[in-house]
Amino acid sequence: MPDSRHAQAQQLLRSMFQAAVDAAQPAHCLPQHLPPPPAGRTIVIGAGKASAAMASALERHWPGPLEGMVITRYGYATPCSRIEIVEAGHPVPDAAGLAATRRLLDLVQGLTRDDLVICLVSGGGSALLTQPGPGITFEDKQALNQALLVSGASIAEMNCVRRHLSAVKGGRLAAACHPARLVTLLISDVPGDDPIDIASGPTVADPTTSADALAILARYRIPLPSNVERALRDAASESVKPGDARLEGNTTTIIANPRMALEAAARVAERAGLPVHLLGDAIEGEARDVGKVMAGITRFCADHGQPFRSPCIVLSGGETTVTVRGDGRGGRNTEFLLSLAIALQGKAGIHALAADTDGIDGQGEVAGAMLTPDTLDRAYALGIRPAESLENNDGHGFFEALGDLLITGPTFTNVNDFRAILIVG
Repeated sequence: MPDSRHAQAQQLLRSMFQAAVDAAQPAHCLPQHLPPPPAGRTIVIGAGKASAAMASALERHWPGPLEGMVITRYGYATPCSRIEIVEAGHPVPDAAGLAATRRLLDLVQGLTRDDLVICLVSGGGSALLTQPGPGITFEDKQALNQALLVSGASIAEMNCVRRHLSAVKGGRLAAACHPARLVTLLISDVPGDDPIDIASGPTVADPTTSADALAILARYRIPLPSNVERALRDAASESVKPGDARLEGNTTTIIANPRMALEAAARVAERAGLPVHLLGDAIEGEARDVGKVMAGITRFCADHGQPFRSPCIVLSGGETTVTVRGDGRGGRNTEFLLSLAIALQGKAGIHALAADTDGIDGQGEVAGAMLTPDTLDRAYALGIRPAESLENNDGHGFFEALGDLLITGPTFTNVNDFRAILIVG
């Protein structure tokens, strides 16, 4: 492909990704969901990578007095005058998050039925909102969280465990706010948009059990300290269940989700004259396996015009997983893209972009990367063996060497992964 067409393809994919991120910005999607002011106090609480931006949008549009605090990831703070913004560790909880969570719980003590609590929740809240349950130490939570991140467990499985290790998740934060009215506004980063899996559901009832959490830990062969096993077998570890009177009258609204972001990206491509085929916003599984499947679909489109005729764009979202066995950083979007590249074997006319809309692919300050028809050739020219990089879970290092990493910095939102494959061959 001539350099100009190559550059145009990359720019189109970047513009689509930016549109997806813009569609989920709290300034655009939060104001229309605010409740009316109460007769009493208004307290704002929350946690997540988008929580500070959500708090800023709320402040600008709230007609009366308010106070509160939200917890966000380091580097994700935005200016607020009435709501305190606290930064803490993610994806592994740290002492700052622990101290902030205790203060947040103190804020909602002693409220009345005349008071209103607005809880702003987004992806990342599971790590940022952290308070160990009875019999569990903070160090236990940190170690288990780290083990889950590299185990290959799905986000729903990880969050089930987190809920039952916590004194704040699984509806417990909502119970702490009782009897005040509680309005939860959510930005979803999980497949299926189930509120119980967004930041491990701090304000919604939890139908899962401690036995479910124990089964997940056993499934992924994650060793448990004896005190943690005792805690999970104790009835005190159970989360707040459906029908609990302390949750009566509360409301929960998803204000942005992956589907909205993908549809915004699709409109960019369609304005450029390219048909878009959306395969779904909830694709899960090992990132390298999803890469192989997408490569098969892409090849068939390019060679046979089925199931979609080229030129076109194949778009998808969701949250894949990476079981880390090597010493790479294990980002799921770069792993997907590296697997896709290997399976395509330099197929002409194929470009792709895979990135996380929060700007963080796994545990690195990288959003994702881009693939071009000559990705493998350029790697071989540098002495890099793509299969070895994949085996080592080193997608970050692979694309960094090629200069093809996508680095956005904080995006102040989080609606999961974005994958776009442009087929022009």
